Formats: sequence, C-alpha cells, structure tokens
Amino acid sequence: MQATAHQLPAKDENSSKKPNSLYQTFWRWHFYGGIIFAPFLILLAISGALYLYQSEIETMIYKDKLIVQQGKEALPLSQQVDAVKREYPKSEISSIRLSKETNRATLIKIVEDDVVTQVYVNPYTASITGTILNEDHFKNVVAKLHSEWIVGGTFINRLVELAACWTIIILITGLYIWWPRNKKTFMGTLFPRLRKNSRMFWRDLHAVSAFWLSLLILILILTGLPWSGVMGEQINKLATSADADYPTYAFMAPKAEKTTDEVAEDIPWATENNPAPASEKADGKLSVDQVMYLAQENKIQKPYTISMPVGEDGVFTVASSRDKPENEATVYFNQYNGKIVEDIRFSDYGWMAKAISIGIALHEGHYFGLANQLLGTVAALGLVAIVIFSLIMWKKRKPSGKLGVPKKSDKKLKPWLIVIMIITGIIMPLAGLSFIFVFLLDKLVIPRFRPLQEYLS
Repeated sequence: MQATAHQLPAKDENSSKKPNSLYQTFWRWHFYGGIIFAPFLILLAISGALYLYQSEIETMIYKDKLIVQQGKEALPLSQQVDAVKREYPKSEISSIRLSKETNRATLIKIVEDDVVTQVYVNPYTASITGTILNEDHFKNVVAKLHSEWIVGGTFINRLVELAACWTIIILITGLYIWWPRNKKTFMGTLFPRLRKNSRMFWRDLHAVSAFWLSLLILILILTGLPWSGVMGEQINKLATSADADYPTYAFMAPKAEKTTDEVAEDIPWATENNPAPASEKADGKLSVDQVMYLAQENKIQKPYTISMPVGEDGVFTVASSRDKPENEATVYFNQYNGKIVEDIRFSDYGWMAKAISIGIALHEGHYFGLANQLLGTVAALGLVAIVIFSLIMWKKRKPSGKLGVPKKSDKKLKPWLIVIMIITGIIMPLAGLSFIFVFLLDKLVIPRFRPLQEYLS
C-alpha cells in the first residue's frame, strides 16, 4: 500500500510524468495486497510485539507465583516433585522446568484428565506458590494469537502464512514504487514532506517509514517462516538436503512412532522432528535428582526442561532452548541407567540449522538482550504505523462509493515478470495459489459483473 498517493503520478515530484506499465502492475499488486492483509498485519505485529516481552510481562502478572525469597540452598528436586504429587495425587508429572535465576519458582507441569496445569513450587521450601492452566498462560495465549489468531486450525494457519508471504511482496513492490525517479530532492524519498497537502503528507509518512524499516520488517517476516505449515516444511526439506550429515534426521524425521516434540517440552526448533529414541531396559530407574545431576555434569545450560519418559521404553529428555542459540541442547538419557542415548548441541547443527536457530532467536527477541527486543518492537509497531498511514491515505484518495483500485496497465505482463511470479509461487506456494486465484477472478468473474467493475474502479 506504499504508493497509493500516486494516483496522479504527474503531480508527484518523485515520479516520472507517465508511469510505466511495470509501475502500474506493481502498484496494483501493492494496493490489493495492502487492502486485503492490512488487518492481519496489524494483528501479527501487535501480538508479535507482546511476545517479545513475554518474560517481563509474565514476571509482572505472575509475580506472586514466579518470584520466591532466595534461601541458602535449594531442596532436592525430588522433594519438590513429591510436594506436587501430594497436592495432586491423581495427576501425572509431565515436565520440570528449572530457571537460571535463583529467585524463581520451579515449574512442574502436571496432566490430569487431559488437562495440563502449570504448578509453581518454591525450590527452597517445596511449597506450592500457585497454579495456571497451561492454555491460559500468557505466553501460550499470545503465541496462539500470533500464529493462529486464537481460532486455530489448518485454514487459519495457512492464512497467517499467506499474510506473511504477501507482506514480502508488498515490501518489494512498495520499494519499486518508492524508488526515486527525480534526483532533484530527497524530500518525499528519504524524508517526509511535512508541509505538503494532507494526502501527500500521509503518503510520505507511509512511504518513507516503510523504506527505513523495510529491512527490519523483512528480517522479522523471514525468521518467522520456519514455523509456517507449507513453507516451514519446505525449509525443513532444504535443511535436510543441505545438512545431510545432521544427527538422526533432526529436521525431517523418517517414519517413526513419535517425534521429540510429541513427548517432550521446550524442544529447540532444530530437533523438534527428531525421532524420539528409546531406553533399553536395565535394572533400577533414575530419579529426577539423578537426571538433574546428569544435566549439570553434561554442561546443559539453564534454563532447561526435564521431560519425563513416556512409556516403559521412553527416555528422560533434557532440553535447553530459551537462551542463546549457542546454548541449545537436546539430550536423551536412558530412564533406567542414565546412559546418554543421544546428545545434540548447537555445534552439531549444520550451517542452515545454525542460521535458522539464530534467526528464531532474533525473531523472539532473546539473541542479544534488550537491544534485540527494542529492534523487534520498532519493526512491529513501525509496521502497524505504516499500515495505518496507508489506510488514511487510501481513504483520502479513493472516490466516494468506490474502492479506488489503481488502473490496469494496458500492456501484457513481460515474460521475465511471469518467470519471477512462477519462481515466487514455487518458493511461496500459498502466494502462487493466490496469484492463480486473482488471475481467474480478474479474467472470469469481475468482467461478468458491471457493479463489481464500477466498485473496483
């Protein structure tokens, strides 16, 4: 939506007197993409900005549960687990999360009648400080809002991915429209013309802001795509081929009964699809205290999560994923004798796995601390402002009772542009399907309905 103020290009200092056919085509794509996905982009950006500060917000709203008075020495983990079992005798312990801060409660997740509850335990007294239903926890609510728009389901997931793909297209077409065609002035190109008329004022706020923030927004979008349903799978396949020597097919699991993310909590992205290994039966059985000792001995950095074995052949899974990517670990211990079944660290990842893991840390705002959070905030809230500027500009420009769609170019698409669209459709399949849908709509539906033609003019 970056160039909707160019309805009359001859009056724009930064445009040529007569826009070329490519300009018209890109403007039309930019306009449609912006109008359709504007509300989705606002929702994605605001929920993403909230997620950047989920740790700080949780500390504030769950302070009475999370923060404890630090004692001399923490009690054995088994005593903390026993306290939960006494309070909830019918429940099953699924995981235990240990914080790296010494004044934080231990998080123990329990399952009862398929309901997951987070129980917080003071590690110095073994007293329960509070509980939260897992689905109502702030982090999970915001994550669902961001990736599933609360509604959830495959259709919504694909719609979120389509919005992300079109954001990339909107950015690229917007940069082409913005590109200065008159070298006499930087005003309106690199800096907004604040004294111009109302429409030009909003156009400049939109276009100039979008230019300065385009790289940050693009990074934010690209680093979020590994979680998407369609492109995410393609990224996984590409990572598999690029990192063929990666341990146990960590990206794309072969046919296995269960993957790691189905049996364990807080798993790094790179090992989510790793087939869950099995324990060979032996005498005895590990206690959670012994697992904690093994985690320390094997230099697994806190915060980490101990996931309990699932079934008689299950393993203890110790995973660290919420700190710097370099500290990521997924270590499986035999539940009977404590032998390491498999140990996967960041150093074991292939080059693409490392790059994606760093990208995810950047996306979530915890790669280089507060500065990372602030940059993410600027990108997210800047995107909201850019969309709002464009909607105001469009409202001022469009004729009454009409959508105000930029006119079609009277020339056919250039062959190289068609090739680019095909390549884009291969890289971003959902965007490719939307190209086909719009083409059919433009050729077969709109020409048959005159009122629709008039509204779209």
